Amino acid sequence: MTDAFSHIDDERSVQMVDVGRKPDTKRRAVATGTIELRPSTVDAVHADEIGKGNVLATARVGAVQAVKHTWESIPMCHQIPITNVDTDFEVAEDRLSLTVAVETIGKTGCEMEALTGVTTGLNVVWDMVKAAEKDEHGEYPTTRIKDVHVHSKEKTTIE
Repeated sequence: MTDAFSHIDDERSVQMVDVGRKPDTKRRAVATGTIELRPSTVDAVHADEIGKGNVLATARVGAVQAVKHTWESIPMCHQIPITNVDTDFEVAEDRLSLTVAVETIGKTGCEMEALTGVTTGLNVVWDMVKAAEKDEHGEYPTTRIKDVHVHSKEKTTIE
């Protein structure tokens, strides 16, 4: 069992994986996700007409902050030195897609950081546009965060 699940010891207790003996490598992970919105909301975001402020700029800050604090919210996740974070929004008629690329030099990957950046960035969007997305009952019948996934990851040996 412990061979298949690196976070479980011989007594089936959860533990952080010891990466101390692993060599430092250059690592990069890219995650993406989408929030579906009403076309009128996307138009308001694009025109910077959301009352809470610039949605995309605020979501970028939220994504970067989340990347830097991933280790605090995901159990057994190592605190890693983040060397770079790139965020990119793609605006379509009825959706915003966010891509977050995270880079580090260390002993463990940065996929969780990239995923956390995407989910938090999209949550920031939702928070900022919720007044425009609510229906007459205060519900969000068409707002959806979807397709959050790791798009790619790379690991390069340092010479």
